[in-house]
Amino acid sequence: MRQKAKVEVYDAPAGGWGSLSAVAHILTQEEVAILGSEILLKQNKADGFMCVSCSWAKPAHPHPFEFCENGAKATAWEITGKTVTPEFFAEHTLTELRTWSDHQLEEQGRLTTPMRYEPASDKYLPVDWSEAFRAIGAELNALDPRSVIMYTSGRASLEASYMYQLFGRMYGTNNFPDSSNMCHETTSVALPEVIGVPVGTVLLKDFDETDCIFFFGHNTTTNAPRMLHPLQEAAQRGVPIVTFNPLRERGLERFVNPQSPVQMIAGGTRISSQYYQVRVGGDAAAIAGICKWIIESDDLAQTNGGPRVVDVGFVEQHTAGFDDFAAFCRAQEWDQIEKASGLSRTAILDAANTYMAANAVIANYGMGITQHKHGVETAKMIVNLLLLRGNIGKPGAGISPIRGHSNVQGQRTVGISEKTKLVPLDKLEELYGFEPPRWDGMSTVDACEGILKGDVRGFVSLGGNFVRAIPERSLMEPAWSGLRLSVQIATKLNRSHIVPAEVTYLLPCLGRIEIDQQAGGPQAVSMEDSTTCIHGSRGQRRPVVDNLLSEPAIVAALAKATLEPNPAVNWDAWVSDYAQVRDAIERTYPDQFRDFNERMFEPGGFPRPLPARERKWKTPNGKANFTVPKAAFAPPREGGGIYELMTMRADGQFNTTIYTEDDRFRGIRGSRYVVLMNPADMKDDGLKSGDTVTLVTEAGDGVERSLSELQVVPYDIPRKSLAGYYPECNGLIPLWHYAEGSKVPAAKSVPVRLFKDTIPEIIEGEEIPISTG
Repeated sequence: MRQKAKVEVYDAPAGGWGSLSAVAHILTQEEVAILGSEILLKQNKADGFMCVSCSWAKPAHPHPFEFCENGAKATAWEITGKTVTPEFFAEHTLTELRTWSDHQLEEQGRLTTPMRYEPASDKYLPVDWSEAFRAIGAELNALDPRSVIMYTSGRASLEASYMYQLFGRMYGTNNFPDSSNMCHETTSVALPEVIGVPVGTVLLKDFDETDCIFFFGHNTTTNAPRMLHPLQEAAQRGVPIVTFNPLRERGLERFVNPQSPVQMIAGGTRISSQYYQVRVGGDAAAIAGICKWIIESDDLAQTNGGPRVVDVGFVEQHTAGFDDFAAFCRAQEWDQIEKASGLSRTAILDAANTYMAANAVIANYGMGITQHKHGVETAKMIVNLLLLRGNIGKPGAGISPIRGHSNVQGQRTVGISEKTKLVPLDKLEELYGFEPPRWDGMSTVDACEGILKGDVRGFVSLGGNFVRAIPERSLMEPAWSGLRLSVQIATKLNRSHIVPAEVTYLLPCLGRIEIDQQAGGPQAVSMEDSTTCIHGSRGQRRPVVDNLLSEPAIVAALAKATLEPNPAVNWDAWVSDYAQVRDAIERTYPDQFRDFNERMFEPGGFPRPLPARERKWKTPNGKANFTVPKAAFAPPREGGGIYELMTMRADGQFNTTIYTEDDRFRGIRGSRYVVLMNPADMKDDGLKSGDTVTLVTEAGDGVERSLSELQVVPYDIPRKSLAGYYPECNGLIPLWHYAEGSKVPAAKSVPVRLFKDTIPEIIEGEEIPISTG
């Protein structure tokens, strides 16, 4: 029986006193109040370390406190004084630990000792580093490399990631799924086809020069809170900020900068000047309506001899496909656009008029776009909108996909990809004298399918919590035990570590904030932010225990234990001096990493060259391409009792890491097992606040997917839409329910039915501990 959430109205702005209180609480909770306060002063500074949480850009001239609430939580979580020792594992079987919540597992503290799973006792036992590497190498050599997955979470540095992909390819695999497969792979598929690059075109300075900002499907409050600083500055300049999102997220409504005494007293700044609660999955229809009005306004201008609305010079010189797209827009009917978007024609025209009045527009988007079945086409629709008025490749304008984990974009840059066309295999062969495999590897969804079929036999994870992050939990966890080998490289205990394979090793590593002392002295690492800027990062605190190894050291040791010696790769020298790894990265990607070592600590980072920023289009036809969506928007299902469930993050989490069971901005405390529901829908279904329900996925494939004891919370959400927390709701997502073209799980639009539970009323929170179910 789950704990009942306490629900109360929270109407304070993002930031402000609430954030200060939350930071103080997490520092105290993790027993690092003094140490944490000192280390936070070095966060996201050129002479310090880069945040281990989100990948938002770091300014060249940082604030005195260049961290956000969630960044402070991530730092406290890593530098905690709590430790998980062999004695902890001696006291707990994995069967018992699987009854613990995600929060309870990670809250135990930092992993300290390499461990090996013993099936007979169902416990982890300590093992020497050398023995672990020898045994893992032997296991890998006994497996077909095609059957081995080498996963990365998005947190590992550029240096560790480059070494990891080289090790894997020398071993003989291209199976490099990463966390991007679960979030912004949609971007990586959509943007190259239309503008010739797989990443956003906006730099941080563009926010100083823009005169209009659009947001689609992103909760900036919890996923990239430092972004609120440039947004606030823009809003204070009078820049209109137009937001499309099913939920009203606090940070995009109102923000108080905790570093400003005046704002702390006065109450902050309104962020969004226009806020439209689009239907779940209705963004493409809303964008089509905006584009339709722009095209029709341009048609009228031509008829009347007035100034063009479309940037015709840009369109003629730089684009292809405009006529077909314009014809598509003209043909759309307003009643269908309104139905599919959930917005009125008036609302869409207001947004369109704001867009047309601006000279330089930035369009931001997040997983509310990428995690839909038609996410690829919706991302292309955002590009269509920008191209109409030349809003790519000029100051203050561009497309800005807001990535998640701190180096998820950078890992792709240095070769973490299952797609061989994205990796310079010929260059690797030239540099290191081996023949890389040329076949495309497995994405995250492919890897899951391979595990279910028994084709995947080994899984090596460089960070992350794969088992908890993926869909189809009820099928995937039992199938995991069919793996021969599971190797988990991590800083803290999570669900993926307690679902064992036949042979399982848990290898603790240094965190980014810890001093990485090697034979060549203290080492620095690097990562790439959402705006393609590269930053250096130096550890600031002593390791929590002395025997931890860094991620590069672990990767090198695994490579040495698995591979035949190669005179072109001196793994020991690379570990001794990471600058040699950066030299290798520069040799592999000379255009992207010119003078890497000399530039890595430039304030604000150094940007990788991006042709689309200069209006050079690396597409097959050499143009930026308008595209006509085939099925990007469809009207909502009529009747039948089916809802669209979107998963969401809380204020107290980052990805699968749960700092607390609370979600301050939504007024929910003490439990994450809730479902947000429109009050009118509650009335229609005979539900009241606090009732519990079961969600059952509408899939028709013979697999039962359900989640019970979800407490109903009345909320301002569009009709026939529901919202529940990630990763708790992942089990409702079929593995085959993903974005077409990218295979990103479509976690933002899961068709479900809702049934009222008949179980006894759940107990008040103070009477029982937090459920571990």
